[in-house]
Amino acid sequence: MPPTTKPAFTRPTSGQGRLHGAIARDLGTAIVSGRCPPGEILANEIEFSERLKVSRSAYREAIRILAAKGLVESRPRTGTRVLPMERWNLLDPDVLAWFFESEPSRVMVDGLFELRLIVEPAAAALAAKRRTTEQLTQMRKALNDMERLTLKTEAGQSADRDFHQALLIATGNPPLISLASTIGAGVRWTTHYKQRKRRLPPDPMPEHWRVYDAVAAGDAEEAHAAMEALVNHALAQTAGAMNER
Repeated sequence: MPPTTKPAFTRPTSGQGRLHGAIARDLGTAIVSGRCPPGEILANEIEFSERLKVSRSAYREAIRILAAKGLVESRPRTGTRVLPMERWNLLDPDVLAWFFESEPSRVMVDGLFELRLIVEPAAAALAAKRRTTEQLTQMRKALNDMERLTLKTEAGQSADRDFHQALLIATGNPPLISLASTIGAGVRWTTHYKQRKRRLPPDPMPEHWRVYDAVAAGDAEEAHAAMEALVNHALAQTAGAMNER
């Protein structure tokens, strides 16, 4: 039987919900970072709860969270086993966040940006044809907030995420809209990562306003080109940050 792993655990200040969420986060981060590799058997609930002085129910709930995201599988007598990456729900915003808690793999980062390059330019073109006045107002507000707060703040990063999510919603395409939280999380966490590496762009606003102006003007071709340039620039910045490890 593979050896069990004992990932680090930071106990939250209070609350059972916070407790099982913290356990899931720390175990999830250990799994996606490779500290708990596929095939690893996690500590059982008795060992884990006694070692970290947490309730067995909190540990069980954390494992249920991880299982729902495809990271682990629990079976009687064999325990809880870490599943291979192809089983993970990589579009889950929590899973994306866990990747960026430490040093994400280049394969994962490249894959995330490939997804963005497939989805976001086409979404911008659709949004240029279908956006409503209210949706334009939401996008403009997000950019104004982003400009005022800057990407150096969490609120500014959230405004950036809100802009990208609002643009996908403006496509009016339900399957695309279902990707909004994933794309938003990708934007948010890559920006957070670049900030940690001090590789934020000097002024991200011109690229974002170019996308907005094209969508507002109903120019699908320009919206596609502007978003493609924005995502490619973000990829180059992220790759530069990763090269500084």
